[in-house]
Amino acid sequence: MIKLFVGLGNPGPEYEATRHNAGFWWIDALARDWKLNLVPERGYHGLAARANIGGQSIWLLEPQTFMNLSGKSVAALARFFKIAPEEILVVHDELDVVPGQAKLKFGGSHAGHNGLRDIHAQLGTGDYWRLRLGIGHPGVKSEVVNWVLKKPLKEQRELIDDTIVRTLHAAPALVAGEMEKATMLIHTSKPPRPKPPRREPGDGGTPAAT
Repeated sequence: MIKLFVGLGNPGPEYEATRHNAGFWWIDALARDWKLNLVPERGYHGLAARANIGGQSIWLLEPQTFMNLSGKSVAALARFFKIAPEEILVVHDELDVVPGQAKLKFGGSHAGHNGLRDIHAQLGTGDYWRLRLGIGHPGVKSEVVNWVLKKPLKEQRELIDDTIVRTLHAAPALVAGEMEKATMLIHTSKPPRPKPPRREPGDGGTPAAT
């Protein structure tokens, strides 16, 4: 079962609406659903809230360490409450998934995501759950940093918000440890993939990201 829900992002109003903060958006929505208030917890270097569900303590956490030190916060709370890596779900933005879709997975590499990279290092393992919220890719690797630190277009934000609402329905299954059911809830009802932009005859280049 999931005992610790972690959302990744960067603290501060200047980052609040940027793509890299999609994990924060998900935790904020879960906190509203569960009528919880996230409060500063200095010992865990983040904003945290605790829920009691079926007699079990469930934690929500938003690290306030900046993205590349997220593991410091996650490891501090997990170790204090003896929460195993496989009982942790990290919600984060995912370049390789389009807006409007989400993927649940267990384990694997950090794939270059700095938040996951530090969590790997601090926990000493990659064997934890991840909920990957699609933010899309700018199409050019050199533009990735700029892309994640900017606000999504209005229609992209709406797709991401819709995905958050839909995937929150899986929270009870995640808490109960019903991971197959959670996967079905998260991976179904996918929106259609957007069609690629049409190229003009003779245009062999990559379409510009919008």
